[in-house]
This record gives sequence, structure tokens and C-alpha cells, in this order.
Amino acid sequence: MSAHAKISLPLLLRVQGFLVLIEGCFMLAVLPVTYFHHGINAFSMPFAALITVLTGFILCFSTRKHKGEQLNHREGVITICISWLVLSVFGGLPFLLSKSVPNFTDAFFEALSGFTTTGATILTKIEAVPKDILLWRSMTQWMGGLAIIVFGVALMPLLGVGGMQLFMIEMNGINYDKLHPRTMHTAKRLWGIYIFFTLLETLLLYVGDMDWFDALCHSLTTISSGGFSTRTGSLSGFSDYSQIVVMCFMILSGCNFTLLLIAMVRRPKALINNEEFKNFIFSILGVSVVLSAILIFMVKQPVGSALRSSFFSVISTLTTTGFFVNDYTLWPVGLWGILLLLMFIGACSGSTAGGIKIIRHLIFIKNSVLELKRIIHPNAVISVKINRKSVSKSVILKTMTFVFLYFFIFVMGTIVLLAMGIDFNTSIGASIASLSNLGTGIGEVGPWGTYAFLPQAAKWVLMAFMLLGRVEIFTLISIFSRNFWK
Repeated sequence: MSAHAKISLPLLLRVQGFLVLIEGCFMLAVLPVTYFHHGINAFSMPFAALITVLTGFILCFSTRKHKGEQLNHREGVITICISWLVLSVFGGLPFLLSKSVPNFTDAFFEALSGFTTTGATILTKIEAVPKDILLWRSMTQWMGGLAIIVFGVALMPLLGVGGMQLFMIEMNGINYDKLHPRTMHTAKRLWGIYIFFTLLETLLLYVGDMDWFDALCHSLTTISSGGFSTRTGSLSGFSDYSQIVVMCFMILSGCNFTLLLIAMVRRPKALINNEEFKNFIFSILGVSVVLSAILIFMVKQPVGSALRSSFFSVISTLTTTGFFVNDYTLWPVGLWGILLLLMFIGACSGSTAGGIKIIRHLIFIKNSVLELKRIIHPNAVISVKINRKSVSKSVILKTMTFVFLYFFIFVMGTIVLLAMGIDFNTSIGASIASLSNLGTGIGEVGPWGTYAFLPQAAKWVLMAFMLLGRVEIFTLISIFSRNFWK
């Protein structure tokens, strides 16, 4: 290994210390709710915040000599991969200290599910959980959705640590378009729009039937495509108005945030001219209309109820948010089978959603069609185009490989869960819901279900899937490659 290619452990510790320090500050922000509901003698959240802040401060202080160093690509990959684990270890402390969960595995599961915006939960009676813990639970998703990396990248120059590699790995949309020549300014703008949408949704939900607490928690978990709710029944207990507001912001969270900013500050037509965005919207409309028609004419549901439940279920599934207003597993098999297929798709690249992403499906489908044409016309020069621009062969190859690996990992995960004695529907539902960071699947982990009953070994398998889905397969697998360490 050459000298310039060596991995700097102190630099990695400095970055992790900074991120842990940010996490501790978010814990401190929960303390007013803690003291309001539990009094000045409250223990769990203040102690967890103290441990987290002190750890972050010690790591930053002890590595201060490395101020000014830049992360190389490999250090960026390692940082992204381990950040979710480190943050989840500390993020699980409030769950464990408050005894909201019985053991470390469940606390780590709940925290990692939050930071990866999966939304899978082991809590069986959410209303019984202390409010400060519920707020922290929602904040883990908000941080994991976009803010923790973008926030870190925006402020990391203050510590003398370059964050370009973190930003480029995290914002891994294929058509990345910088809004500003300096990464810090781009990150700040993305963070700004993230906060703006969160506050706007909070206000709109409060105008409806939610109090400030419910409105804030649901806004935090909507814009992050997370899906944690303050109610066991998710959004089913709230008004149609609140459900419509959440639907609108789930759609926003499924859009490419960079594209949203470009449309807001430079080119208003950037959204409507973007092929991925158009397919995202058409998918929502097309599938929702089909499901609504079947529910109205075959299941005999009232028109209003069918439209609301269809659109909400499709939007929540496609954006991998995981909220629900009804138990779609009670629908005819063909209907929830369609939702199962949507779990593989995901929303737009550069969004907070999980899944394969629509852009990869577009490339996969277009390339497959062109391969058929090439068989008929072997001498023809035909290229795959997205937004009227040719896609390179390397991107096509990576896309085809990614899709193959995604389905392969899903199948292997399902087989592993079946071998643990879990029923077929639940194995499928838990596997794809974790890999796509959706949380709500089918079977025992469908709407109204939890992951509490699963054996601990199954929970660790699913946590690995959550991490694979959030970090993305190539990024995580690359650190196990021999070439990565050469």
C-alpha cells in the first residue's frame, strides 16, 4: 500500500466523533420534552445525551492534530459504512435506558431502523412509550434521511475535514448536478430545503387534527421517508386532511432533492422535463387508479375510501415511507401483490427513499429493449438515453449488476428467514421491507404488525439488509473486496 493511499484511523475517528457530537446535540434538543413530561429527575434521555456528547467531544479533541486533512475515496466509503452503526449504538441508548425495549439487540434494531429510515419496529404498543423517546425515535429518521450527512458535510470544513467524498457517496443519484461549485454550499442548500419542508408540513398538520407533538413527529418521519408514527395504527386514526397532507410530502420526499433545488432557484421546468420524475408521478397515478377501480367495482368499497386508501398505499410503498391507513394484506391477493412489486422499485435517485430507484429501472428496461433490437439489427449503433443524454456502457453495466444483486440478496434473505422457521409471506415481506428500507411488508410484518416476535438471529440478518439498502449494495460490498484494501 502506498503512503498516500493509507487509511488514516485518527481522521476516521475525528469524522465519527463529529457525527456523534451532532447526534448528542440532537439528543439535547429532546430534553425540554423530557423534563416537561417526566420532571427534573428524568434519567434516561439526559444520561444518554451526556454519554453521546462526551464521547463525540473526546474523539474530536483527541484527533485535533489532524485538522486540515482530506478524506480520500476509501476513507469516505468506510466512513459512510460505519457511520450508521456508530450512530445507532449511541442512538439506541435512550431506548435501552428508558426500558422501552428489553435488550441491546432490540435497542440497536430500533435505532438502526430509524437512522436507515427503514421504519421497522419492535414496539408493540407505541402509545405506551414515553413521549421524549417517541420524539427521539422520529428524530433518528429525520437525521438518517438526509440531514446527518449533509449537515456534517456542510460544517465539516469548520473542523478542517474535507467532506466531498462523503457528499458524493451519500448523494449517489446517477445524474448529480451541483448547484454550487463548493460542496459545503450545496450541502447547506439541501439541508435548508429539508428543514423548510419539515417545518411546513408540521404547520399544515397542526392546522388539522394533530397536536404540535404528533405534527412534528410525523413531519420528521415523512420528509425522511421513514414511516415511524406516534400511533400503533399509523395514520389510520387521523383525518382525511392529515392523510392528504402526508401524501403530498411523501411525494416530495421521493423526489430528487437536488432537482427540487434546481427547479426552485434556477430552472422551474427542470422537474417536468426530467424523465425519472415523470415516470415517478405516472407510476403513482397509474397504479393508484387501477387499484381504486378494482376496490370500487370488485371489492365494492365506497369511492372516497377506495381512492384514499389506494393512493395512500401506493405513495407510501413507492416512496418506501411505510405509513399505512388500512391493512392492505386483507385486499385480494392480486392487489397487495402489486404493492409487493412496488416495494422493489423505490422513488427517485437523490431522494430520501430506498429501493432500487426508478432511474435504474428505466436504464434496465431501455437497455433490455435495445438488446432485442440489436439481435434483429446487429450492426445498428443504438444507445440508451435518459433525458436525451446517452448513458455510458459502464453505468449500464453497473445498473444491470446492481439489479441482479438486489434480487439475489432478497432471495437469499428470504431463504435464510425460512430456514429460521419464519412463514413464507413474512419471510418475503421482512426481507424486501428491510432491503428497500420500507419497514412495512406483508405477513406478520405487514400493517399493524411488528418485528418483535422474530428471533434475535433474524433481527441481525434484517439489520444487515437495512444497512445494505441505506448505504447501497456496491458501497457496502466494496469494503469486503481485496482490491479495496490494496
